[in-house]
Amino acid sequence: MQSQLAGRLCALGTVAGMLALGGWLLADRLEDTLYIPLDHPAIRYYQQPSDPVAVLGKQLESGAVKLDFAPNGWGYLPSLLEKLGINKDSQVLVFSKTSTQTAHISPRTPRAIYFNDEVAVGYVQGGDVLELSALDPKLGIIMYTMDVEQSDKPDVNRRDDCLRCHQGPITMGVPGIFVSSIHPRSEELRDVHGSSFITDHRTSLKERWGGWYVTGTHGSETHLGNNVALVDPLQPGGPGGPETQNVTSLKDYFDTSRYLAPTSDIVALMTLEHQARMTNLLTRIGWDARIAQQEAKPAAAFHQKLDPEIEEMVRYMLFADEAPLKAPVTGVSTFTKTFPQRGPRDSKGRSLRDFDLQTRLFRYPLSYMIYTPAFDALPEQVKTLVYQRLFDVLTGKDKSETYARLTTADRRAIYEILRETKRGLPASWKQ
Repeated sequence: MQSQLAGRLCALGTVAGMLALGGWLLADRLEDTLYIPLDHPAIRYYQQPSDPVAVLGKQLESGAVKLDFAPNGWGYLPSLLEKLGINKDSQVLVFSKTSTQTAHISPRTPRAIYFNDEVAVGYVQGGDVLELSALDPKLGIIMYTMDVEQSDKPDVNRRDDCLRCHQGPITMGVPGIFVSSIHPRSEELRDVHGSSFITDHRTSLKERWGGWYVTGTHGSETHLGNNVALVDPLQPGGPGGPETQNVTSLKDYFDTSRYLAPTSDIVALMTLEHQARMTNLLTRIGWDARIAQQEAKPAAAFHQKLDPEIEEMVRYMLFADEAPLKAPVTGVSTFTKTFPQRGPRDSKGRSLRDFDLQTRLFRYPLSYMIYTPAFDALPEQVKTLVYQRLFDVLTGKDKSETYARLTTADRRAIYEILRETKRGLPASWKQ
């Protein structure tokens, strides 16, 4: 799912100006890379994936698993979410027209997105397909669709044509996902339709969620959500008002009974934003390392290329540049309860999935994506470097200004949680 999901999950337009570059790419920033060739011998993106959607597709084809067909226009959606381990309380709703199914999307019929750590599912009222993206441990994001018509064996179809929008600078040159926000138009004639930009946990709330519905409270802090004027064809990009802030019910906007949940939870949105860029970082660094190894790059060249990338990922993992919350945030769904239940806890009952929501997103600011198969599948040389940088920061060896926002208590807690809950840590962590 593109510009409003953690990416549009299906052939959502075109990306102009893509050029074929060599496998060993140089760019000032990861986002400066147009794309990395999918057929590179170290990548082979078109091979058979092993992500959760691919696995489910094989089970459906063999008859080992069946999906139930629900009423109310939902079709396979509830059963599909159950099989993929996705809670309906993760639902977030976007009404900007950012899908091939745009004819069915409006402020009265927003597109619903449901997600867990590895899979996202998009649902459009009256649409032709369900849209899916899944994180393969080595290949990265794979796009799929499933026809909504009832059949004996519903097909899961891989959609590599979606990469026209899902591989480019905004995904760091690899197949990826992203969340974006529509900014209200300016008074300048050249900007009468506003603009769209990528958001993640580094973005202040005041710039997030244009084109989205947002349910939850956030005090005096403002955001761009719930502003249906942004997609008004007569006066596009109009400003929002107080009525768009601290919204706890969407019943006045559209018929919420047509969706699995009546919410578009603010905490789920914040989590999805963090996860989108983290997913792309894991894929990009894994690809660059495998390309370097396959091309037998000298150690010096490997470090020259990978060390800055690893530093960027570690910085993001530790929320070093997170935009601080200016007021407490409270969701209105059960997401804040069910999301923390999905991860491991240490002997003191602490988890990297525990929310803070007072001044920051997580209580223990290290990305929960460290537990994903995609992290575990990183080349060993990369994981060794990542673990060393994390060790340096968490033990206080690195006292640089970059990580100054991490208190001594934060570092100690994260270190202790990892020691007890993360498999495969270097021996030095156990001493």
